[in-house]
Amino acid sequence: MSEFEPPPQSPQARSPMAANPARSEFQNAVAIRAENLARLGEDAICGLIDLTSQRLVRFATTITRNQHDAEDAVQTTLIQVARQPKLLAGCDDPWAYLLRMVRNESLLIGRRKPRWRLIDGLCDLLTHRRVDEIELEERYREVWLALRKLPMQQSEVVVLKIWEDMTFADIANVLEITPSTAASRYRYAKQKLAQLLASHETESSGVGHHE
Repeated sequence: MSEFEPPPQSPQARSPMAANPARSEFQNAVAIRAENLARLGEDAICGLIDLTSQRLVRFATTITRNQHDAEDAVQTTLIQVARQPKLLAGCDDPWAYLLRMVRNESLLIGRRKPRWRLIDGLCDLLTHRRVDEIELEERYREVWLALRKLPMQQSEVVVLKIWEDMTFADIANVLEITPSTAASRYRYAKQKLAQLLASHETESSGVGHHE
């Protein structure tokens, strides 16, 4: 076990397919896939992959700053889950635990990579339409490029809050911080993003004016 691997959790006694009203619809869907995996074994991993892989890559990219490395982190994590089919089913929130596993693997990859690789950033997301279901419009590109300029601790909170629609309590669970810290990072990130996007619009207007 690596130093970044999430600690094992003891299984929680609950009905195998019972939805938890405290969780979102997506969180419950992940929990069901996790329970199927625990019950049916490695062959059931495809359902979990289909449901979560794009979201996991999107989140991992905020840490690795490179889609290829993000995909490696997600693949490594899902292989680990497949080899331990009961791992997620024993968690109170399998989706949060899975995000935490991907985050830890992404951090490991970041430590192994030369610093110059990180500047490649999120440009991969603009040429490979695999991270999100929505059309990659110009505004969407601008937001992702602005996210690249934020500290990783802030950009990952933005992705979890906006794209994953998580509460600060959920985000705190994933990142192993306090809800107030998550809220603070989100507030600073929004302020910085607003400044970056406003600056981009000003520069774009200036180019158009000179033309």
